[in-house]
Amino acid sequence: MAMRILVTGAQGFVGQHLLRALGATLPDCVVETPRCDITDADAVTGVLERARPDLCFHLAAISTIGAARASPDEAWNVNLHGTLRVANALYRVRQDATFVFTSSSETYGDSFRGGAPLDETAALAPANTYSATKAAADLALGALAHDGLRTLRLRPFNHTGPGQTASFVVPAFARQIARIEAGLQESVLSVGNLDAERDFLDVRDVCAAYAACATHGPALAPGTILNLCSGQTRSIRSILDDLIRLSGAAVTVRTDPDKLRPVDLPRAAGSAKRAAELLNWRPSIAWDDTLRAVLDDWRARIRHEAG
Repeated sequence: MAMRILVTGAQGFVGQHLLRALGATLPDCVVETPRCDITDADAVTGVLERARPDLCFHLAAISTIGAARASPDEAWNVNLHGTLRVANALYRVRQDATFVFTSSSETYGDSFRGGAPLDETAALAPANTYSATKAAADLALGALAHDGLRTLRLRPFNHTGPGQTASFVVPAFARQIARIEAGLQESVLSVGNLDAERDFLDVRDVCAAYAACATHGPALAPGTILNLCSGQTRSIRSILDDLIRLSGAAVTVRTDPDKLRPVDLPRAAGSAKRAAELLNWRPSIAWDDTLRAVLDDWRARIRHEAG
């Protein structure tokens, strides 16, 4: 029988790319994409009882540091308690089903201060509300794995691509450049800290790893943790320079104090050797291709807004 897959948060940025990846990897699978308030226990149970999936990708979350900082109670309710509601309901409905949790490299937090690339054994040391809620859910699911929940915990590093909102750094730059190209903004780019170094992936590579969990997941031990990263860090300044190069626009860069974070790690580097071994996964999309896709996406959005 065709695999039945449920995706929470399927309507979001990553969710839309995941649906395409699943269609390409498992064209015969049946994918359910319910709109469900994961803070409502009865609604969550009803969705899972109707779908009875073999696998659940849990993407629904308060997904930005800023949003979690602005509404910490909601962030805890959604990212921790909502996650546990989905996981526990899945276990009650289908004990043999696999629960794939999209955690975050942000959970490593202050552990990055050592400078060396981190693998999955690094201590979780979250440095903001968003990463704390994700770390708490990650740890709670690890405990539930010992009680029988078949869960995989994926810790993707920064990822971007077409469709992402301007709440994130790469599309924030691309949006401003597209507006400058269209004559809708003066030729000044407003930026935050450009010196930080991060490991960036294309969202389509990340979703290829997620989709690989559908085929490799049953063979992995419950509670397995997998970093998803390229193994290469880039400064935010170099990303901005690359986007300006691809655009060809003449711009002035200006630092906006409001865009500077209270806590900003200088470098966040990781190792994805375990994902390569267990999922046979490696990122494959060239960085320039990622940036072109983001820039073209924002050019199209700006044309639509202007039209």
